[in-house]
Amino acid sequence: VQLQASGGGLVQAGGSLRLSCTASGRIINNYEMSWFRQIPGKEREFVARITRNGSRVFYTDSVKGRFAISRDDAMNTIYLQMNSLKAEDTAVYYCAADVKVTFAPAQAMAAKPDYWGQGTQVTVSS
Repeated sequence: VQLQASGGGLVQAGGSLRLSCTASGRIINNYEMSWFRQIPGKEREFVARITRNGSRVFYTDSVKGRFAISRDDAMNTIYLQMNSLKAEDTAVYYCAADVKVTFAPAQAMAAKPDYWGQGTQVTVSS
């Protein structure tokens, strides 16, 4: 499956952005979908994950209450709504697809996705 992320940009602290990730080659209803982010010089960090039917969502603690992951399988697309953005949210954001099924937060955060998209840069100015 090929993944194409978009929607990044420059925003002031406190603002909002909505990232999109559209898949091609395979339909995403067979995958759990995730967002990760990476700052130069640091490891890629888990941000959010949504299960196949959207019944479970998982977030890293630093974005809980501010970010929301969602999916539209008819459009083969997932989203990451990011509100109340902070300077520390600045990173390259990546979407990913995983055939593995997860049931608990620790499991979701540790799972290594099978497919990755290219990143989209999010810059939050303070």
